[in-house]
Amino acid sequence: MKDVEKTSVERKNSRKRIRRRKRMMNVYGLVGLLLAITAGITISYTFLFNISEIRVSGESDMYSAEEIVVASGIKEGDNLLRLDLKKSEQRILDELLYVETAKVKRDFPSSLEITVTRCIPAFNVQYEGGVLIVSKKGKILASNDFITEGLPVISGLDPSQLTPGKPVVSENEHKNEAFHELIKTMVSMGDDNISIVDMSDEHSIIVQYKNDMIFKMGNWNDVEYKLNLAKNVMNDDTVKGKKGYLTMIGSNQCSFRTSDSPASTPGIIEPTTQPKTDEYGNPIDEIGSGERNPEQEADFDRINSTTAPTQHEPETEAQNQWTDNGYDYNSGYDDGSQWRNDNGYDNGGGYSDNSGDYGNYDGATQQW
Repeated sequence: MKDVEKTSVERKNSRKRIRRRKRMMNVYGLVGLLLAITAGITISYTFLFNISEIRVSGESDMYSAEEIVVASGIKEGDNLLRLDLKKSEQRILDELLYVETAKVKRDFPSSLEITVTRCIPAFNVQYEGGVLIVSKKGKILASNDFITEGLPVISGLDPSQLTPGKPVVSENEHKNEAFHELIKTMVSMGDDNISIVDMSDEHSIIVQYKNDMIFKMGNWNDVEYKLNLAKNVMNDDTVKGKKGYLTMIGSNQCSFRTSDSPASTPGIIEPTTQPKTDEYGNPIDEIGSGERNPEQEADFDRINSTTAPTQHEPETEAQNQWTDNGYDYNSGYDDGSQWRNDNGYDNGGGYSDNSGDYGNYDGATQQW
């Protein structure tokens, strides 16, 4: 029998086979990585990061820490990663009427922190059937048939829901925006001198102060600037202590008048408007909506005549100061109706005790 000689044949790998093998190795590596990530996530959502401590902080006179935790729906042993924080915060606000804000925060690896602030009654929102007591952020706290003293009254909002614990909402989107801008600004300014805000027309908002000064603010754009401007005018030496009407002119000027009637300008025929009537043709009394109130104007004139600043008592001297000594009558905003001399003519600027018109206050330069 002939012996067979064994030989080894070295197999040469082609480039195509090498590339295929590398691709498979990459696929195996990717699959392994995905499996590891999946296992890590599964463990994290089941065994790791489970809550062992819940801390409650903030201001809450009405509720205990336990009540706040129960309202959140979170329990010890729950997984931090599986929590819906926004949902828990909303549950606290819905369940606990006198909680204004709620913040739920994860504190890894195993703690949770809940921070709350208490609701403080801040506004009366008057509507046709009663009055809503509303917090600083617009949360309804109660529905009454009386106005709570010491809180500003906001009328004309026409709320569409009256449920305590829910936010104040109007069917008019613009009124919603105007309302929240107003209350946010009033809270941030800390001004407690405002008594009434009439939002019947959101593009012509009227603010009445406790000193009976009436401010025709216009729309809700730049609310903070407008309220600060009105405050500066009321504190001006020539206006302080007087009663009358403030009106925004343009975007940065405010005029003060003791009368709500328009000033006449020679040569110009003032347009007339038909009085507003209801569906039966009867005239509508709109004293609160910006129409003239002769009785109120008479009261303002009577009060101002007894409280006028002493520096203007010598009438002829005051007139000379504003007419004969080289002052620029056109330095203020001139709309053709706000500045008058003793004869009723428009001189573009100045101060007139006889006309009841004290000119325009420029918010940019803080000058009359």
